Amino acid sequence: MPYEFKVVRRVEFSDTDMAGIMHYSNFFRFMETAEHSFFRSLGFSIVDRRIEQPVGWPRVHAKCDFKQPLFFEDEVEVQLLVSEKRSKSLSYVFRLRKLNASPVVEVARGSLTVVCVTHHAGGKMSACNIPKNIADQIEVAPAPLLG
Repeated sequence: MPYEFKVVRRVEFSDTDMAGIMHYSNFFRFMETAEHSFFRSLGFSIVDRRIEQPVGWPRVHAKCDFKQPLFFEDEVEVQLLVSEKRSKSLSYVFRLRKLNASPVVEVARGSLTVVCVTHHAGGKMSACNIPKNIADQIEVAPAPLLG
């Protein structure tokens, strides 16, 4: 069962700030890309209207520690590891590695916790159990990989 996913992204000019460095907020966008790709690899979408009661996945915790900057056209591997799975939430650890460095170097490490919710009239949300067909396909990564 899946607990790991990797995606490669290139830093685009629009990802950088006036100093030519990737803006810190874009690290979170790269992590979100990995999360969405992970769900697609399982045959789902982060916004899946095919299930009986559509759910959402709001972020309740996000963190990123930056080790080295990224620049325009750097190639970045984003590794997602499922670090925790509860009945109503998932937590991930992300490692971002600069592939065009020699040697390849980890440039950032992040984490994200999302809660499965149903939407109600007026925009109200309430936490709900992760749908079984999704929960059954996700497992927590082995401890040695998370360390």
